[in-house]
Amino acid sequence: QVHLVESGGGSVQAGGSLRLSCAASEYTFISMGFFRQAPGKEREGVAAILTRSGNTYYADSAKGRFTISQDNVKNTVHLQMNSLKPEDTAMYYCAARRDYRGGWRDSFAYAYWGQGTQVTVSS
Repeated sequence: QVHLVESGGGSVQAGGSLRLSCAASEYTFISMGFFRQAPGKEREGVAAILTRSGNTYYADSAKGRFTISQDNVKNTVHLQMNSLKPEDTAMYYCAARRDYRGGWRDSFAYAYWGQGTQVTVSS
């Protein structure tokens, strides 16, 4: 059974940084990503990485501030978040997929999900 475990969430002030990590029980995925969901809003893709090529993808809101990376040895993906804003406040989820159905930001394309970690940014 596949397990994805997120860590690194917390509370920071605007302008601060957080680093989320997602540890996978195996690393047989073609892509891993981070999604977020704020209260009353739909889940949205934040960033994703293709595990073989290392190609990365970002939502417009994340470009220039967030960086997704992977550690193949440790089966871990990281999301470095800098210059955080109050609108980044959300529950952040790690996700993994094994096929190319859908786009990187389509949540239905990901078969495996972590439990989520809360990120709160105060002004």
